Amino acid sequence: MAATGWWILSVALIVVGLAGTVLPALPGTLFVLGGIVLGAWIDDFTRVGWVSVTVVSVLAVLAWVLDYVAGLMGAKKAGASREALIGAALGTVAGLFMGLIGVFFMPLVGAAIGEYIAQRDHARAAHVGVATWIGIMIGMIAKVVIAFMMIGVFIVALLL
Repeated sequence: MAATGWWILSVALIVVGLAGTVLPALPGTLFVLGGIVLGAWIDDFTRVGWVSVTVVSVLAVLAWVLDYVAGLMGAKKAGASREALIGAALGTVAGLFMGLIGVFFMPLVGAAIGEYIAQRDHARAAHVGVATWIGIMIGMIAKVVIAFMMIGVFIVALLL
């Protein structure tokens, strides 16, 4: 494949990765990382060297950890039950089939339903659902910010 084709693939991976930072079905930062490593490889790691690739890799791992920890911390802070966590996960999957609104709000609905099944308390279910959702949203925002940081490191390395 010609260099132009490799660069198109690199950019495509980064763009798909950015979408994946919001869509839970795609491993967003992994695609961004893949696109960046491909871009570094195309240039034989001359402009984007191993230091930049290492920094971007550490950021990708940090984004992955924050994504999972933020949702769990929100749920744990509210005292969510195991059923609420399962409900949030199922709500996330169901949300994929409902468009952007579903992606953003079905984890809340799933967590609330799961907590209601566990405790039979409407107020508690709503509280746990909202807390879990806030945690998930904080994780997603952190993931988006880190993905842009990864891209920034890549662009700076390419241009300098």
